[in-house]
Amino acid sequence: MTRAVFVDRDGVINQALIKDGRPHAPLCAADLVFLPGAKEAVRALRGAGFRVIVVTNQPDVAVGALSREVLDEMHRKVRDELAVDDIKVCCHTDADACACRKPKPGMLVEAAREHGVELARSYMVGDRWRDIAAGRAAGCKTLLVRGTQAYAERQAENPDAVVDSLSAASALILASTL
Repeated sequence: MTRAVFVDRDGVINQALIKDGRPHAPLCAADLVFLPGAKEAVRALRGAGFRVIVVTNQPDVAVGALSREVLDEMHRKVRDELAVDDIKVCCHTDADACACRKPKPGMLVEAAREHGVELARSYMVGDRWRDIAAGRAAGCKTLLVRGTQAYAERQAENPDAVVDSLSAASALILASTL
C-alpha cells in the first residue's frame, strides 16, 4: 500500500477569494490562481512517492453559483499545472447530509480505496476545521495551513501541526517530523 497527501483546494493550493471578510472559492478558471510554492510542493511530494489527491467541498455547484462545466475546467487546470494524482469533489451542501462532504471522511476513504492508500500513513493538509476533522476521521495525520479563518476555528480540531503554506507542510511531511 502507498501513502498519500490529501490536500484541500481553496486556500491551500490556490488563493481563496475574500468577500465580506470571508474566503470563497473562485467561480471561474481565470480566478483560480495557485499559491506560491504549491506546484513545487506537489512535485516534491510526488517525487518522494506520495500520491497527492485533492479533496474539495464545492457547494457552489449545488446552489447554482458554479456550473459543473466550469468546475471541471478549473480541475483540468489543477491536473495540468500541478500534476496531482486525483481530485475528489463534493458538490453538496451541509443540508444534503452526504457521506462525502468534509468534515466527513468519505472523499478520503474513497480515494484510499481507489489508489491503494494506507490512511494511517497518510496526511491531510487543509485550512479549515472541516479538513482537519475529515483527516482525523479517516485516520490521517493532519496539518492546518494558516489562512483567513479565525484562530479559534483553526485550533478547534487540534491538528498535528500548524503551518504557513503547502510548501511548509510538504517540508514537514518529507522530513517525517510528524
